[in-house]
Amino acid sequence: MNENQNKDDSHVTSEYRPPSRREKIKPTGELVEDKDFEFMKEKIKERPINRKKLVRRTIITASMAVIFGLIACFTFLVLEPVFSNMLYPEEDPKQVTFPEVEEEMLPQDMLQTETQIPGNGEPEEQEEPTTEAAAPSLEVSDYQALYNKMYAVAQESQKSMVTVTGVTSDVDWFNNPYESKGQTSGIILADNGKELLILANKQAVEEAESIQVMFCDGEQATGALRASDATTDLSVISVPLEEIGDDTKDAIAMANLGSSNGNNLLGSAIIAVGTPMGTGNSVAYGMITSVGSTISVPDNAYKLITTDIYGSKNAGGVILDMNGKILGVVDMTYNTEDMENIVCAIGISELKRTITKLSNGKEMAYFGVEAIDVTAEANTKLKVPFGAYVTEIQMDSPAMSSGVQSGDIITKIGNEEIANVDQYVDALLDYSPEDSVDITVMRQGKDEYREMSITVTLGKQSK
Repeated sequence: MNENQNKDDSHVTSEYRPPSRREKIKPTGELVEDKDFEFMKEKIKERPINRKKLVRRTIITASMAVIFGLIACFTFLVLEPVFSNMLYPEEDPKQVTFPEVEEEMLPQDMLQTETQIPGNGEPEEQEEPTTEAAAPSLEVSDYQALYNKMYAVAQESQKSMVTVTGVTSDVDWFNNPYESKGQTSGIILADNGKELLILANKQAVEEAESIQVMFCDGEQATGALRASDATTDLSVISVPLEEIGDDTKDAIAMANLGSSNGNNLLGSAIIAVGTPMGTGNSVAYGMITSVGSTISVPDNAYKLITTDIYGSKNAGGVILDMNGKILGVVDMTYNTEDMENIVCAIGISELKRTITKLSNGKEMAYFGVEAIDVTAEANTKLKVPFGAYVTEIQMDSPAMSSGVQSGDIITKIGNEEIANVDQYVDALLDYSPEDSVDITVMRQGKDEYREMSITVTLGKQSK
């Protein structure tokens, strides 16, 4: 009894484990694996990675990110100025003008006027100088004092003078990099509220990678080519005001543009400043020897002023009157072989209209004719109509393409009547390249001049 009881107790106390899902209990109590779950013994393998598909998806995702970034950048670049102008509106630069100044009366003219008797306009009889009157005594110091005063005028003009340097990078035969520099004198024309505008020769800066402007106090600033004129080789360079220090702004001055249309220029004393001797900040004194020559260039005409100053073939700068006003811009291009070193200049009055357009950043329209005025004698005796008489036509110009011929007389551009070359130039300056304009010309027929009307698309000056 006890023995059986102990056997039962040992059975009861043995560890009991319930069957798993894969096992079943035989009637004898033995656990066996159920064959119905044998399929679960198979090892489940992971799906292999499709590397081509993964690479393709990665490329597509990266491409979409790049495209999105480019679109975002483009949108920002396009819209940022719009929003900036809306939030912080920027004022446009002021339009620059250079009006013609009235002719000043010279001392000798004032003397002649004072000798006139009011009423009849007859000159007052002058007493002949007596032989007893002694001539004024002049010393060397007086001569020096006169030059000192002239030099003071030149020194005052230096406030409006600058040195313009065009820097270009290049490599030599041995592939070593170097910088070439072209240098010229310039004058400060105007302040348009945002920039200083400087007139200088374009040959030193037109191909330059950077432009440096040095003012009278030695400070330098970076400039940019605003516009240039192919016929005069002049350019206008702009320097942002924010790049110029306050001390320099106080030291500099705007150039004082005078008039070259005066009747009393011949024989008047002048001062040449800039680089008349070929070196910077050189000065020369002299007088005007002729003002009668006219330089005829495509679509313009300029007065040529010659002096008795013997300078450099590469002279530059300006000539001044005794009040420091600019009478002309030095240009040695038109010198003849026997006058290679004689300082000559283009009259400032004729240049003002070109300078005005360049200063406002506008391109010069190109028609392509050289013309002269029709004289009163030709009009009276030969019945030649007043206008701009065409003497030469440039090859491949809009004028040639439209059928204009030498001997034609331009009498109207648009709605502007043309009676001389000055009016022709002024009328053409109102237009820009690619503008279409109606031009009226008079062409000589068998017995009389006949009117013709042409429509032409204006071109752009070639360099």
